[in-house]
Amino acid sequence: MASQIPDVVIFRLPLYLRILTLLTEENAEVVSSQELGARLWMTPAQIRKDLSYFGKFGKQGKGYNIAQLREELRQILGLNREWCVALIGVGRLGKAILDYGMLALREFNIVAAFDIDPHQIGRNVSGLMIQDLAELADTVKSQGIEICIVAVPPSQVQRAIDCVVDCGIKAILNYAPAAARVPKDVRMQEVDPTLALQTMTYHLKSLSSP
Repeated sequence: MASQIPDVVIFRLPLYLRILTLLTEENAEVVSSQELGARLWMTPAQIRKDLSYFGKFGKQGKGYNIAQLREELRQILGLNREWCVALIGVGRLGKAILDYGMLALREFNIVAAFDIDPHQIGRNVSGLMIQDLAELADTVKSQGIEICIVAVPPSQVQRAIDCVVDCGIKAILNYAPAAARVPKDVRMQEVDPTLALQTMTYHLKSLSSP
């Protein structure tokens, strides 16, 4: 079932969940696909098609029960439980991720942080003691870690990811601005603001061209 669902549909589910959460905070109880579409700049038909991959939600002419749909999406996305996360690389970016994660990531608990720099190992950052990367495998087992965030320099990214994969981790969020290889059974999502900015400058250049 999961393999038949396009990635673009999966990527949109958190957007739906975000809007449903906002509607909950506004004390709304029901929402139509038209209203969801208006808030997300999408067609109602696309929203209905996306949701149809996972079952039947709402009633024609009555819309969706917000609390029910929100809970369904949380379960579909696996957000009805807590996920233990490890951070690899505690430089400036890693520290920012720790500071943000400790405050904002409700379902994702960063329980361990690792580095190979002797000057970093043993330091306390955002309540976590930075460990030697060599301790990753043991910590993954003892802490039940299932996701790793990689925030290392480009020259170290493949080594770090290989280490993560060797520990049995199947989900990696890679902030390093460098390409890396993973086995087919490992899901890696790359986050690179530079690529996003370069894409935008292409469109700006196109707009300014005669």
